[in-house]
Amino acid sequence: MLYSKIEGTGKPLLILHGFLGMSDNWKTLGTQFAVDFQVHILDLRNHGRSLHSENFSYEIMVQDVVEYCQGHKLENIAIVGHSMGGKVAMLLAISHPELVSKLIVADIGPKFYPQHHQEILEGLNAVDFSLKPSRSDVEEIMSQFISDFGTRQFLMKSLYWQEPGQLAFRFNLAVFNAKMEEIGVPLSENAIFDKPTLFIRGGNSKYILDSDFDTIKHHFPHSSIETIPKAGHWLHAENPAEFYQKVTSFLK
Repeated sequence: MLYSKIEGTGKPLLILHGFLGMSDNWKTLGTQFAVDFQVHILDLRNHGRSLHSENFSYEIMVQDVVEYCQGHKLENIAIVGHSMGGKVAMLLAISHPELVSKLIVADIGPKFYPQHHQEILEGLNAVDFSLKPSRSDVEEIMSQFISDFGTRQFLMKSLYWQEPGQLAFRFNLAVFNAKMEEIGVPLSENAIFDKPTLFIRGGNSKYILDSDFDTIKHHFPHSSIETIPKAGHWLHAENPAEFYQKVTSFLK
């Protein structure tokens, strides 16, 4: 079963992180949501402390979440998904509408996305852990490929001591190298979820464009789309207060 952090009581609220992320990224917001909900922050397959597997697709990640809900006897859930986690949440809601009461999708749409993580993957693959680099060594190597400090800090959160003197990434980089095309796949044309749905996008992000609104409404006819100004793709980290307000207002 997937690794998770559970906090609070009440109606279940599941939170799914984005590509190369993990549950720790949502720790602060999870504690805030736990005032009103039983919050389950999951590590998706091949991320964080969850299982590593050669199998990696949205369909299999959805099945992981379904089995997690069955194992914890969760019903009538609300679910928040960011980026890749938003794609998982969308497909879960469409394929198991009886399980999901409300859906919140953060800065990702149902459309196809071309591969755009090449520089990040180059930076990650440039790290040779057999040389037993220090944390500062790892960041220095990545900085040669990844100029954005915030992105590097986000990736460094998945760095851990596998054993004394030996660092490693918690995510399954080898599988991501082999199956990157899986991250960008769209929802099928006839996929529809007709329950309340909220899309939240960052005003400085280009993941959800105005031209995507018709496609979103096709798949999610009872959806609304809101924007957090002056926030990018990591909108929940850049403006957590407004993100929290928009999600809680929608869920109440």
